[in-house]
Amino acid sequence: MVKITMIARVTDGLPLVEGLDDGRDMPDADFYKQQVKALFKNLSRGQNEPSRMSIETGPYIFHHIIEGRVCYLTMCDRSYPKKLAYQYLEDLKNEFERVYGNQIETAARPYAFIKFDTFIQKTKKLYQDTRTQRNVSKLNDELYEVHQIMTRNVQEVLGVGEKLDQVSQMSSRLTSESRIYADKAKDLNRQALIRKWAPVAVVLGVVFFLLWVKKKIW
Repeated sequence: MVKITMIARVTDGLPLVEGLDDGRDMPDADFYKQQVKALFKNLSRGQNEPSRMSIETGPYIFHHIIEGRVCYLTMCDRSYPKKLAYQYLEDLKNEFERVYGNQIETAARPYAFIKFDTFIQKTKKLYQDTRTQRNVSKLNDELYEVHQIMTRNVQEVLGVGEKLDQVSQMSSRLTSESRIYADKAKDLNRQALIRKWAPVAVVLGVVFFLLWVKKKIW
């Protein structure tokens, strides 16, 4: 059974659409929606994820399609047929591209295309019952196979993102520390020059002062 559906822009992880009725029968829906947003954030970092992938999380599984800089994602029960999940996403993708294809790059606010939820809800109803003749026919359709689609664990996928965050933070910290060390090196060089030439300057100052005094007296 389809539980959650979300669509986001891959380049920056901006959510474009979310099923408004999604997760109402799930006490932990917010937890899984946060995982979805974390997955979108991972994609926005430029990770080379497959265009189609399934990700296991608890008793559910995420399925996503990445097409034209947009990620179409749904979360289903583990028992829900993978083939139907991907055909459901294909239907959403085709309609979303038809209606909003030329507006995706210019969207500036989250959920800019929330009106698309009407199509999501209508399509989701068609795919909920796997026993309908329509869905049985889709399951038997050999033109669309999903055996080669990779399945991974959500902790494995999000863990990659956490490691990238750590690398980024470490790089920023090293850059900051390098600047501090460079500033300290300049200060030390300045102090060394002062210590080297200060006595000379003092002696020259005394000599010039004595010459000036002598000139005044004579």
